[in-house]
Amino acid sequence: MVEAELITKIFKRDEKLFKGDLNKQPSYGDVKSDVKIIADFTEYSPMHLGHRYCMEQAKKQVPEGIFVAIVPGLFERNGRGNPYIMTREARADTAVSVGADIVVEGPPMGIMGSGQYSMCLAATFKALDADYIPRGYRPFDGFQTILNRISNGFGVAPKPYKIVDMETKDVLYQGKLDEDNYVIVSLSKSLNKINFDFKNKFIFIKRLEGVSGTKIRENVGDGDLHAVETMLPTETMRILEREIEYGRAPMDQLRNYNGILDRVNNSNINELRSLTMMDERTLMSLIENRPFKTVLELEKSISRGFSRHHKNRVLSALEAGIFKEDIHKYIDRYPSVIRVLKYKNEEVLNEFRKRIPHRRLELWQ
Repeated sequence: MVEAELITKIFKRDEKLFKGDLNKQPSYGDVKSDVKIIADFTEYSPMHLGHRYCMEQAKKQVPEGIFVAIVPGLFERNGRGNPYIMTREARADTAVSVGADIVVEGPPMGIMGSGQYSMCLAATFKALDADYIPRGYRPFDGFQTILNRISNGFGVAPKPYKIVDMETKDVLYQGKLDEDNYVIVSLSKSLNKINFDFKNKFIFIKRLEGVSGTKIRENVGDGDLHAVETMLPTETMRILEREIEYGRAPMDQLRNYNGILDRVNNSNINELRSLTMMDERTLMSLIENRPFKTVLELEKSISRGFSRHHKNRVLSALEAGIFKEDIHKYIDRYPSVIRVLKYKNEEVLNEFRKRIPHRRLELWQ
């Protein structure tokens, strides 16, 4: 069983890393290799057969390329504000075990808005000078038109209940997209905004059916990992079992509850107002109803927001204690450093160093 002390330790460590990254400037230089970079952003929480399939299909198309997995990130929270099932060290371990060449740290998604972390991801692809970007998608009538437009290097923007071509302003689709397809569209918008040429760089791969990350996490949480072993590579099974044995998984139902309560009950109003993801309605409700004895009680004071994930994002922001001013500064220079979490071997690492334009690399210790 994962102990609360581990979560506290992770947050203290990552706060220190965040502040260190905040005070670094990115450095760029000449590229000294022509090897192709296949850069894929995936959370791997945990890595399942669908992730492996996407990786394999991309590597088949670019067999001599370096497959770089971008795995978030500081504070161990996803874009919906939920905890990951394992630490990023363990998730990076599964990625390399299954076939990735390099794993680099992605942005701290859980303490950002979706537009903010999409911009950070786009900046990461640019910093890596990615040649190819594999993405899994769920096909439906009309979506191929959107994919074709993105493949041709044009940004496509998600708007309320419609998808719009950023150049022609044509409405390409009426309605909402599911999460996987939305990520593709949002990323194309962000890449367009930072002037990264992504023409012919996306490798779109139809998602593998019958695999559910949600179901995997639920079964692991219930102590029944083997009920979903047909959805997992043997390497993921081995690493998950190891992390469970050593009390480092599953982490996806745990938060730094004491830290949240301490911050809300003891911070002044200006400190709380300054926190990333904090809205005014939630702020005033927290001030009016504190002190809180439990996080469950505190959650009732968090407004619904515009996103169904708003409550979990606010909880993650309360855990991390990062101010809006700092997150904006962090995003402006992101990535100030390329932090390598795991790599296949020294030869691959050296080739990766020569190939990417970002010169500030750090190896995870």
